Amino acid sequence: MKKQTKNNLITYAIVIAAYIILEILMLTGNLSSHMKGLLVPMTYYAIIAVALNLCVGILGELSIGHCGFMCIGAFTSAFFSRATAESLPAAPRFIIALLIGIASAALFGFLIGIPVLRLKGDYLAIVTLAFGEIIKNVINAFYVGIDAKGLHFSMKSAMELNMDGGDTIVNGAMGITGTPHDANFTIGIVLLLISLFVVQNLVNSRDGRAIMAIRDNYIAAEATGINVTSYKMMAFTISAAIAGAAGVLFSHNITTLTASSQYFGYNASIMILVYVVLGGIGNIRGSVIAACILYLLPELLRGFSNYRMLIYSIVLIVMMIVNWSPKVIEWRKRTFGRIGAGRRKAA
Repeated sequence: MKKQTKNNLITYAIVIAAYIILEILMLTGNLSSHMKGLLVPMTYYAIIAVALNLCVGILGELSIGHCGFMCIGAFTSAFFSRATAESLPAAPRFIIALLIGIASAALFGFLIGIPVLRLKGDYLAIVTLAFGEIIKNVINAFYVGIDAKGLHFSMKSAMELNMDGGDTIVNGAMGITGTPHDANFTIGIVLLLISLFVVQNLVNSRDGRAIMAIRDNYIAAEATGINVTSYKMMAFTISAAIAGAAGVLFSHNITTLTASSQYFGYNASIMILVYVVLGGIGNIRGSVIAACILYLLPELLRGFSNYRMLIYSIVLIVMMIVNWSPKVIEWRKRTFGRIGAGRRKAA
């Protein structure tokens, strides 16, 4: 078995094992209702961490605007589900909403990538950050309703829609209320596994090797005949699409969806970037593990009251040292290398 295939299977096995353990804890009543409510958010943060790591770790481009793609996926899918809540069954409605959210985020990723991917480094980060803020503020200005005559748009107020009865679906800064609660922990795990499958197979493919060649040396990759623009656009669009899937999961897990800074702003983007950095840039499995641990940890430490954030900060420092300190990395390779060699010798 190839090393890449083995690593991929280990990643899937970790996710499935965690899912089985948590399901057993829920069925036996050993998981509090508060912790149950954190499971779906944990999955969509893990999904968007995978998406961002594809852009930052595999492509090598720093993006701080992936919450913008998540916002697009959330609102387009929630709009569809809200508009068809009474006319479509839950399962096909959610599947169509998922496809709409992914396609919308991918489209915006492609359109934004045309001018943005010509930039590099800090300039790219600033532009993607601005994109995320623009998306959030534009959505907050929209009023959309539907009646027998069709859709009505306004950027002033709900009264300006001039509808004959009907229903206001997007109500400006108040967002979308009453989205069907179609997401659950099982669906979140399935989407996470699909995201991992897409990204890991891309990384291990010919296209993935070309993308990593661009990351390592832009000029050398271009000199060998690699279409740099095309591959960068491919990775960025796929990354945006996966972020859109996380947004679909997010919007179908809450009652009221608003384009607020708490969920789609600068701090949220930085938090997801922290998950990627602490899990290891370019390490897809590490992003999932870091997102799950760092999202659940503050809630698990609530019993420590005033020391909660102190312990959280210490965990961040330890994770950074373990993942990035050259001496620790050398020790890990030496130790686990001996264990692996011993197992091969015994076999």
